[in-house]
Amino acid sequence: MKRRYRLRDKTRFQQVRDEGRSYADRLCVLVTLENDIPYSRAGFTASRRVGKATKRNRARRLMKEAVRIHFDEVAPGWDMVFIARPPIVKADFAMVERAILRLLERAGVLLEPGPSGTGKTG
Repeated sequence: MKRRYRLRDKTRFQQVRDEGRSYADRLCVLVTLENDIPYSRAGFTASRRVGKATKRNRARRLMKEAVRIHFDEVAPGWDMVFIARPPIVKADFAMVERAILRLLERAGVLLEPGPSGTGKTG
C-alpha cells in the first residue's frame, strides 16, 4: 500500500478511534471516520492481547494485504483503522480477507457497483 494511503499520524489515528464509528467481527474491528481529502487512508494495529511481536506483526500483515487487494473498491474520503483481535492468530489469509470485506461492506465504504447493463441502448 502506498505511503499516501496509510494512516500514520498518531493524532489522526486516535481521532478516528475516538470519534469514528466501529464495526466488529470475530477477527478484527474496523473504525471509520470521514476525511476531507479526495482519497481514503487505512491504519492497522494489534495490541499485546493478540500475542507477542511476531503474532502482532503477522496479524497486521494479513490485514494490510487484505485491504491492499481490495483498496480500489473503497470509496474516497474515509479514514479507516483496523484493529486485530486475538482469534486472528489462528486464522488463514482467506478468513481474514472475508472478515475485512464484511466489515468494509457493513461500514458502507465500498464503492457502489456499476449498473448491471453496459450502458448501451437498443
